[in-house]
Amino acid sequence: MKLSVLMASMAATALFSATGAQAADTLAKIAESGKITLSYRESSVPFSYLDGPNKPIGFSVELSNAVVEAVKKKLNKPNLQVALMPVTSQNRIPLITNGTVDLECGSTTNNTARGKDVAFAINHFYTGTRLLVKKSSKIKNYADLAKKTVASTTGTTNALVMRKYNTEKNLGMDIVLGKDHADSFLLVESDRAVAFAMDDILLFGLIANAKTPADFEVVGDSLQVEPYACMLPKDDPAFKKLVDDTFAGLMKSGEFEKLYNKWFMQPIPPKNVPLNLPMSPQLKENLKALSDKPAT
Repeated sequence: MKLSVLMASMAATALFSATGAQAADTLAKIAESGKITLSYRESSVPFSYLDGPNKPIGFSVELSNAVVEAVKKKLNKPNLQVALMPVTSQNRIPLITNGTVDLECGSTTNNTARGKDVAFAINHFYTGTRLLVKKSSKIKNYADLAKKTVASTTGTTNALVMRKYNTEKNLGMDIVLGKDHADSFLLVESDRAVAFAMDDILLFGLIANAKTPADFEVVGDSLQVEPYACMLPKDDPAFKKLVDDTFAGLMKSGEFEKLYNKWFMQPIPPKNVPLNLPMSPQLKENLKALSDKPAT
């Protein structure tokens, strides 16, 4: 009886070790399956969004594609299959931690809390929480939101920031959460909320693709500066090095800046409207520093 219990325990330990090693070795998993799984967002303009059914495009999508090319070369698998999976703010982290998705490049803030569950690549953008409003609302800053309904998106750092600010300033805001950014924008568009609190770059992207862009504006102070970075499985130094080396190569060669200009300074689909958002001082600095430092 004792022997059987011991054998069962050893088997369980071996299984745990095997699955643990597999979960922490993304390149081995990809090599064995012949497939890499990338995630995409449906409405995170201009990072990752849909330009037609099942056709994700954007700045972060191109970064993902660069990683795919590096993986093909590393594993000597030119015909590597690429699977695409839509994710939301709410499920993106669980899908990385359970191994369903190998790489998430969208509009995800790199912070210390998330760093307990996932790893982050070199930061590729910096942004802060501001407010999308209708120009007719006359709202110019957070004090104007007292006792009003304000939208944000489920599973985002912005929702947490707004709740904290609401409590600290005793504004009495009613904070409602959309399931994704398009849903949150619709709350303002349909007058169910007076403002949408989100990363300013995403708000500019939503306005650029709105039915009536001239009706909206981005206002308010930036509550905090946060870095965006691609997420990958935690405790997988080989895969992180490949991803980081890919991005560092793009940043050093000037290709990263060309990609930035394509998505932030030039007309983008679907309406061919430019965002006209020059590179921030923080991002310019990180093209040299190559840091994956999180927000606190």
